[in-house]
Amino acid sequence: MIEKNEFVAIMGRSGSGKSTLLHQLGLLDTPTEGQIFIDDIDVLRFSDSKKTMYRLERLGYVFQEYALISELTALENVFLPALALGGNQDGYKKRAEEMLAVVGLGERLEHYPNELSGGEQQRVAVARALINRPEILFADEPCANLDSISSKVILELFRKLNTELGQTIVMVTHEPEDKKFVDRVIWMKDGLIEKTCAGQ
Repeated sequence: MIEKNEFVAIMGRSGSGKSTLLHQLGLLDTPTEGQIFIDDIDVLRFSDSKKTMYRLERLGYVFQEYALISELTALENVFLPALALGGNQDGYKKRAEEMLAVVGLGERLEHYPNELSGGEQQRVAVARALINRPEILFADEPCANLDSISSKVILELFRKLNTELGQTIVMVTHEPEDKKFVDRVIWMKDGLIEKTCAGQ
């Protein structure tokens, strides 16, 4: 069980099932059996269309490859999920500006992905994941393509989001040193949870 406002890392060897579990918890994949409860609701009972809206409205995702659209500016990449929900254009642009400021990119709004470093692109991806105020932020090896300095920036940002904003975060990582940033570690082996232990 993952508690509200908790920062959890899922760790284990390659092939242990870390990303598979994360994708199932985030409703990106469907398990062949079992249940997934979010706020005491079995979300696997949702129709495909309801799952799509649930993901858009209540879950946020950060992936290791950033997944930014090269033809869009940082600001446009961030407000894209809000645009998909409709609403006031000025409102979601203002929210996108606020999120880019939160991740330290308030001065890079009009830059395109190819004008940003890898670490900056990942921070844009984090801002995009936060635009619709998700209850849970899922991150799948968000630092895998980053150097050690950029990785530290991203992990410190996650810790700040967790402690200052109460953001619930579930992160897959294979780096043992990442344990110091999280509240708890879930260790996986051969597709099963092997043990849990405190982080930091």
